[in-house]
Amino acid sequence: MQRRNFLKTSASAAFLAGTLPACAVPSTQEEKAYTHQGRINNYQKFSVIDPGLKITGIETWSRPDVAVVRVTADNGMEGWGQISTYDADISATVLHRKIASLVLGSDPADIDDLADRCVESNLKFPWSYVLRALGGVETAIWDLYGKIRQQPVCELLGGEVKAVPIYGSSMSRSITAEDEIERFTRLRDEKGIKSFKFRVGKEAGRNGDAWPGRTEEMVKGVGSALADSCTMLVDANSCYTPDRAIEVGKMLQDYGISQFEEPCPYWEIEWTAEVTAALNLRVSGGEQDNDLAQWRRIVSIPAVDIIQPDPLYLGGVLRTVRAAQMAAEKGIPCVPHSANLCMVTVFALHIMRAIPNAGPYLEYTIEEGGINQTARQLYSPGLEIVDGRLDMPSSPGWGVEFKKEWLDKADYQVSNADS
Repeated sequence: MQRRNFLKTSASAAFLAGTLPACAVPSTQEEKAYTHQGRINNYQKFSVIDPGLKITGIETWSRPDVAVVRVTADNGMEGWGQISTYDADISATVLHRKIASLVLGSDPADIDDLADRCVESNLKFPWSYVLRALGGVETAIWDLYGKIRQQPVCELLGGEVKAVPIYGSSMSRSITAEDEIERFTRLRDEKGIKSFKFRVGKEAGRNGDAWPGRTEEMVKGVGSALADSCTMLVDANSCYTPDRAIEVGKMLQDYGISQFEEPCPYWEIEWTAEVTAALNLRVSGGEQDNDLAQWRRIVSIPAVDIIQPDPLYLGGVLRTVRAAQMAAEKGIPCVPHSANLCMVTVFALHIMRAIPNAGPYLEYTIEEGGINQTARQLYSPGLEIVDGRLDMPSSPGWGVEFKKEWLDKADYQVSNADS
């Protein structure tokens, strides 16, 4: 906060004196670069495989909660990906209606052009479902790359196969402080997890709470019990106006909580920036944001101290890396959002090991049921935590195989280049 206030004071003094700090001198027209779709200056397009192939088929296996995608090239090789969870069957329909025709017959080598074309050709249908559908195809193409090159995706991105520290992420707003402390303590002792996140407020709650006084009970109880031995984080899921968020944030500081996620409605980035400037803990956010122009605004303000793009909400690996690159230019760490144990955690794991501004840990849900029960039936090998770190699959591509038993019970659709 002191650094922020110094910068504000310095800029104001310079303005009153009729001058600007050197860093604020406007660029000349020749020096200014107009980048688009999240590209940074001097952006380097991905070139992973040689050109010459064509995508001939896109298949989906979908259920309401999860949808799996397979792309096939004209040399017979395949890559597998996943559409974002929740209402995934809707996204699968969008894939075949709005994305497939833009991808079929294309050369998969130019993934930058392919991803941008799918977004720009759907300018009248922006963001959520279109990008969830694109994410399914795009992640399948990265798996295809890995199969062709016989390398894991993280290496194709310039990283290395290596375990990643995790924080145990609670998704519950019905749990009491006593029960949350019990399971955090057990996981700390049994799994070696040294960082945990719990929920405060209500999702998009307009300053509400799951029950009266719950946020205070959780912060004081969990913070007092565990902040000395673990790094503690909270998530407000777009609950608060800035005044209430700052009030909660100061209580977090008092009880040793070090990270405050999505304190304000995520679309109100100026509100979040106000909270970030007022507090001496890390404010994070961005999981819902899927417009790369909005990402440029988020990092330019900056609205947060840590960005959390979701690889499947955002439209795939490429667009997530672009968001990370924008943040890296501003010195902002990136922790890709991975709130369930379906493939988004696998994708985030590979990205974390490749980006230069990776944060200190990756999100790993500690919930057992619901979508995470589905995840255990979806692919193998399953993810394993060893000494507080998540092992990374090292086989080519994503390093996992989708289970036939799950695919056989899903709704099947196919789009071919000649259909």
